[in-house]
Amino acid sequence: MSVQDDLTAVQRCLDDLSRSVGRLEKQLGTAGLEMRRVRTDANHLRESVALLRESAASPTTQRKPELVTIPDTPYDDSLWIDTDDEGLGARDRHAP
Repeated sequence: MSVQDDLTAVQRCLDDLSRSVGRLEKQLGTAGLEMRRVRTDANHLRESVALLRESAASPTTQRKPELVTIPDTPYDDSLWIDTDDEGLGARDRHAP
């Protein structure tokens, strides 16, 4: 089976689930917390499968992350003039 066939099968199952949840709502009502959670979960599943379908339709070529070269030379000390020593407070003040 191809990925698209599997996704179509999952979509059919979600459609069945949605119909079943609808029938349960008619029997039990929609006001209960449990019923709202089941409906919300079913909707989340539907959205997740839609996202999965979109990602499966896009090209499957994986891009390698762009590497950033970090130089071995020290940073310019002027970058740190206006900063406090973390956890120690400002240079010209002392703890109470």
